[in-house]
Amino acid sequence: MPNRSETRATNVSLARRAWAIRRYALQMAEVQGQGYIGQALGVADVLATSYFHAMNYRADDPEWEGRDRFYLSIGHYAIALYAALLEAGILPEDEIETYGMDDSRMPMSGMAAYTPGMEITGGSLGQGLGIAVGAALGLKRKASGSFVYNMLSDGELGEGSTWEAVMSAVQWKLDNLIAIVDFNNQQADGPTLDALATPEEAPKWRAFGWYAQEVDGNDLTALVQAFDKARNHPDRQPRVIICHTKMCKGIPFLEDRESTHFIRVEADEWAKAIALLDEDKPL
Repeated sequence: MPNRSETRATNVSLARRAWAIRRYALQMAEVQGQGYIGQALGVADVLATSYFHAMNYRADDPEWEGRDRFYLSIGHYAIALYAALLEAGILPEDEIETYGMDDSRMPMSGMAAYTPGMEITGGSLGQGLGIAVGAALGLKRKASGSFVYNMLSDGELGEGSTWEAVMSAVQWKLDNLIAIVDFNNQQADGPTLDALATPEEAPKWRAFGWYAQEVDGNDLTALVQAFDKARNHPDRQPRVIICHTKMCKGIPFLEDRESTHFIRVEADEWAKAIALLDEDKPL
């Protein structure tokens, strides 16, 4: 998609975009037989809203200077972002079968040097927001009108470096920075709420000086409204959208699993998952 105005004119619904993102993610996970598919299924609605409603970019020119930047702090969510890039036409479908393979442009953890549209190398959690702050400040100094979107996880809210970046963004009045927190209440060792997070995160961000919203991250209508408010907020302050998502959204037999941080399923279950998704294909 070249830009937001053309994206809005398309007759392809956001629900259809989110469905396609989930399907691409399942196809890639099937290649390896395992992966961080729970996160990809959960965050598909957020990515659909980001790429097909909110952001300016050119699919045929991923490094276009006027683009909005999407920084994925959580490198293990790469499968989700690849799925969005596939749906956007930035990556070609014929590379799906290379996912996670040697020399693939789609390694299991996101690397900017390999993948068109992958703006930063993630993986060391807690670093992405700091990088986004630097990028947003740089764009300000170039008098650019572009936005920086930074997706981070609820687990990263326990990292001290995240809160240093939170304070820095306020100090520099970075109204071109929109943080997106995927709050799925799942970390490698258990529920995020059993670690350092709190049930309502928005008041904490507001206390630091951010314009903060907290929404159902699987409700496309709520997401569109939240992204519009974040982009159009008039005050000179950074913005955050805390998105409460459901791991494995859309695949009931995976949703019911107790542990969904990293998923392995039987070989025949990938086809079962895709078939279940196809039953609810939106228009």
